[in-house]
Amino acid sequence: MKFMINCDEATTICDKNQYGEATVYDKIRLSFHLMVCKYCKRYTAQNNLMTQLFGKHLSPCDGSEKLTKEEKLELENNLQKELKDK
Repeated sequence: MKFMINCDEATTICDKNQYGEATVYDKIRLSFHLMVCKYCKRYTAQNNLMTQLFGKHLSPCDGSEKLTKEEKLELENNLQKELKDK
């Protein structure tokens, strides 16, 4: 297995990491990639932000539960605010 990864591999590891599925070795490889790639670093930051903002709304469901208009508006406002602060 190679140590250096490309951007496709980095984003895959980033996504796996969000769900606690990345191995320690994957996390180390991702960390090194993020030191040299500003695009993947931005992707990771945005991915973390989305997880933070939507985290309380993420739960397994059968599709019967939906966000209310107020919850959708709150998510949109929080996202807009965070993007302006960055």
